[in-house]
Amino acid sequence: MICIPVVAQDNEEALKKMERVFPLADIVELRIDSIKHVNLKQLLSASRGKILVTNRKRDEGGYFTGEEEARIALLREAVILGADYVDIEMNTERVFIEEIIKTIEKYNHRTKLIVSHHDFDGTPAYTRLLDIYNECAEKGADIVKIVTFAGLMEDNLVILQLVNYVRKLKRDIIAFCMGSEGRVSRVAAPLFGSYLSFASLEAGAQSAPGQLTVKETKEIDTILHHEK
Repeated sequence: MICIPVVAQDNEEALKKMERVFPLADIVELRIDSIKHVNLKQLLSASRGKILVTNRKRDEGGYFTGEEEARIALLREAVILGADYVDIEMNTERVFIEEIIKTIEKYNHRTKLIVSHHDFDGTPAYTRLLDIYNECAEKGADIVKIVTFAGLMEDNLVILQLVNYVRKLKRDIIAFCMGSEGRVSRVAAPLFGSYLSFASLEAGAQSAPGQLTVKETKEIDTILHHEK
């Protein structure tokens, strides 16, 4: 599945981008951390497919600068309004993650919880990645997301090994490497069973370094799955 992030400065811009993105994406990631005075009810009511709501704080690579209680309240609102997925960082205080889980339970688990970890400095050793995976899973994740930065080409092999291991457990994981050296993992991870891949709507609209465009992603997928 292909997920296209929508990063916008206001609700109007987000709605326009969503209109363009939905026909191309399996899932739309609504990055509400970048939207000033976000109107979640308006945005989610405009859905024409599955939506992942992310409210990333600055120290995790996002734009949200408010109080933690306010950040979590928006994610809980997304659950109440019927978002298909919400993303919360592994390092979030447990009490806040539990608040989101309780809200998901109240609404019959219609929303899946992604617990994520991002490493912008490098790719840890495989044993460390396993520890990170287990910590995310232990916090109640339906899907674990682990994204690291590839400084070396071989870093891709480490993250792909993790994907392969988790899929053998019959659990869902999103994992790949950022950066120009990490593009290999963005292509290969779905082949190993990564739950979804992220792609930008167009060149220059990337939400993370090394992200391919949706056109490039679909072209590669066609080539890899072409049967003679």
